[in-house]
Amino acid sequence: MPDEDKSKNRKFVTHTIAPVWNSESRILILGTMPSPASREVGFFYMHAQNRFWPVMARIFGEEFLHKNNDKDKNAAIAERIAFLKRHNIALWDVLSECEISGASDSSINKELPNDFSKILAASKITHIFCTGKTAFNLYKKYCSQKYSMPFSYLPSTSPANQAAWPTEKLTEEYRKEILKFV
Repeated sequence: MPDEDKSKNRKFVTHTIAPVWNSESRILILGTMPSPASREVGFFYMHAQNRFWPVMARIFGEEFLHKNNDKDKNAAIAERIAFLKRHNIALWDVLSECEISGASDSSINKELPNDFSKILAASKITHIFCTGKTAFNLYKKYCSQKYSMPFSYLPSTSPANQAAWPTEKLTEEYRKEILKFV
């Protein structure tokens, strides 16, 4: 889609999903901005085809009873929050607001980053992972100088990234990086 077409379809979006973390969190995983499907459900990575939750479950040898598109959204969300806390993982997004067309990170404009000060000060986080190139580049641009915390890139779990990162390869990359810190 040409850039001028993307700008016509952009909507201003404010992040409304609270971060998941506690004082025992050891890593922080950051996406860019919740997709329309995730915003509708009110939780991270809830598009039925996104591979984030299946990959995380495989890493820790667990299985979610409720799928991303489960009719009982509250149970699916509660199950994922408990999983994150059990494994000392904090989860949020780099941006607090932006203009975006659908879920297209490449269309992001007029971005404003979240403030990670409270989470980083009140937890045991020693490393930040950014899922996808856009999240990584935005964190590097807006946050890396503000927070003296090591951060690195993890491949996107989007189904659009399936050709470059098949699920097994993606799972192994996440396992190799995440298990060093939790």
